[in-house]
Amino acid sequence: MAIKVTMPRLSDTMTEGTVATWLKKVGDKISEGDILAEIETDKATMEFESFNEGTLLHIGIQAGETAPVDSLLAIIGKEGEDISALLAGGDAPAASSEASEPKADAPAAEAKTETAAPAKAATELPKGVVVVTMPRLSDTMTEGTVATWLKKVGDTVAEGDILAEIETDKATMEFESFNAGTLLYIGIQEGSTAPVDSLLAIIGPAGTDIAGIAENYTAGGAAPAAEASGPASEETKAAPAAEKAPEATAETSNGRILASPLAKKIASDKGISLNQVKGSGENGRIVKSDIENFTPAAQGQAAASAPAAKQEASAPAAPKVFVPAGEVYTEEIKNSQMRKIIAKRLAESLFTAPHYNLVIEVSMDEAMQARAAINSVPDTKVSFNDMVIKACALALKKHPKINSQWKEDAIIINHHVNIGVAVAVEDGLVVPVLKFTDAMSLSQIGGSVRDLAGRAKNKKLGPQEMEGSTFTVSNLGMFGITEFNSIINQPNSAILSVGAIVEKPVVKNGQIVVGNTMMLSLACDHRTIDGATGAQFLQTLKQYIESPVTMLA
Repeated sequence: MAIKVTMPRLSDTMTEGTVATWLKKVGDKISEGDILAEIETDKATMEFESFNEGTLLHIGIQAGETAPVDSLLAIIGKEGEDISALLAGGDAPAASSEASEPKADAPAAEAKTETAAPAKAATELPKGVVVVTMPRLSDTMTEGTVATWLKKVGDTVAEGDILAEIETDKATMEFESFNAGTLLYIGIQEGSTAPVDSLLAIIGPAGTDIAGIAENYTAGGAAPAAEASGPASEETKAAPAAEKAPEATAETSNGRILASPLAKKIASDKGISLNQVKGSGENGRIVKSDIENFTPAAQGQAAASAPAAKQEASAPAAPKVFVPAGEVYTEEIKNSQMRKIIAKRLAESLFTAPHYNLVIEVSMDEAMQARAAINSVPDTKVSFNDMVIKACALALKKHPKINSQWKEDAIIINHHVNIGVAVAVEDGLVVPVLKFTDAMSLSQIGGSVRDLAGRAKNKKLGPQEMEGSTFTVSNLGMFGITEFNSIINQPNSAILSVGAIVEKPVVKNGQIVVGNTMMLSLACDHRTIDGATGAQFLQTLKQYIESPVTMLA
């Protein structure tokens, strides 16, 4: 008897989930314990195992789609079993007539067509052809911009290859291919923006005639008309028919490691290099159990960062613009998706939250001595910013009203401390988040900040690593800025601006001596934080920074 599988509740706060990737397709045999899909929750991307065995007869939520908990996710049963009654009475979105009458002998490619994404083509896809749509790479993403295509029409694509770099509302991220074949068509050109689920590309066997597929998909209203449909078809026909995709392994030919997002997250948390792990999943893919059962080797993580360093080294230098003397010259730079979102959210924050700023001067003499002592320990590196973050985390536990957010009907007090650290990147600004910062040591904070900042600049951060902050720290002291005010990173209620350490005359015990001070500016949302509350927080923060030993108590 066929069994309905529903969207699971994978966390206590989860109300809906997004299917990141299907690891099985309609028609595949399922054993108990097999990984069906990777599901993005409000906290992480997790692998979802099957508790049943049989044949996957129906997929109700496509990759990239979001649905409430308990929505129809899939149907598992006997091969050829009639599931029309389950579909008619299920929770899933209305299925097409083809999807409600599955056939036992239907090839996998046709099954994919029956459950294809939002705008279904009027004609069936040729065997082996896969339509790739604009992915939803963050929970708030509604559209994406293709920053760079790393493959061109006619190129061979292996599973795990990077197809393109896509700008979301939070960062520019690499988009991997989950299919192997030849890139037959590009639907969104570099620099173009399109909604989630728009036609991004078509992948299939070399030489396949895809005439009409893009037009039919566009006619459904999901994708803008592509300018390169004609040339794409010609290039596709010119591609050698005998070309085959290389067999996918844990490490692809371009150095990419095939691993599930959850495996990557656990490996990152444990400091394990994926280069050292042998995958047990399909096509050598590294899964959660491989990381949990792995014994780390002595090697460092230099090998893991080699591909990114190589890519940076090979990037061409920007051409210099010659401006003749005495001539007016202007340059127009198209706003990136990240820049648009930064503008939108900061404007919303400034114009909706009544900001006010509190400034305090902090003595850094003892902090400088403490940092020197800490960094004298081998393999330990702590910055002043790390000390400020730790002090903020402890101060927030004593003043939870600062760790709050405004809602129209209530003020939410967060008793967990997740501090966002503003990081400048080439395209703008991102805010990776240190989860449960109050429970982290100074060295853990330092290591995590360096890791997150490095991956942010290399466009390697995942969306879940930039979500859930309850307070934000922005530091421009390394640029010599002594004092500045920041705009609150909503839904936070406050943000701390950290200036440079300045050596200057100060008064101690009635004597003028040389001292080191630093200015801190706290921007508060007056709807949630009163002036006295903000001032008390800064006093506590000052005590921790001026006497670092108290942070160890």
